[in-house]
Amino acid sequence: MGKIIFDAAVTLNGYLADENHSLQWLFDVPGAHEPDPDLLPKNVGVHVEGANTYMWLIENEGFIENPQKWQEYYRGITTYVFTSRDLPIPEGADVRLVNGSVEEYLPEIRETAGEKNIWVLGGGELLGQFLDIDALDSLALTVAPAALPAGAALLPRNIGSDRLELAEARKAGPFARLVYRVLPTT
Repeated sequence: MGKIIFDAAVTLNGYLADENHSLQWLFDVPGAHEPDPDLLPKNVGVHVEGANTYMWLIENEGFIENPQKWQEYYRGITTYVFTSRDLPIPEGADVRLVNGSVEEYLPEIRETAGEKNIWVLGGGELLGQFLDIDALDSLALTVAPAALPAGAALLPRNIGSDRLELAEARKAGPFARLVYRVLPTT
């Protein structure tokens, strides 16, 4: 069975997106358009994301108008989007819109991933649900040299230091890379 990894960029003050659910702050950082390929999770079979993350990607990458672009980026990867809305899906994309809890859908997500990894892309509430049920193996953050006055918090939960063990800290271009092993609750 693969690992479940949360891996995302975050501002210095802990936001994943601004108050309008935009990630433009990230792409305004010099070098952000050409990320270090070593930063991206390997052997991924499933993406898991919330509706706001998904819609930002759909709109800003033009995936509906250019569905072949989706195939270039995500060929062979199933995407689960947790939402209560009916959202557009690029032609030919394996996107599954689900309405419910992570706990409810986790067996299906694991089965779909098989031996490959599951990459949780956001948002913070989704990340919190994985942590709540001890279903996260690592938390990887690429901290950007940017701050926002408000937005989508990385993790709207109290998580003590007894749950996180630092595995890596390094410079990655203009970013700081932090990776934590997630320890089970006792």
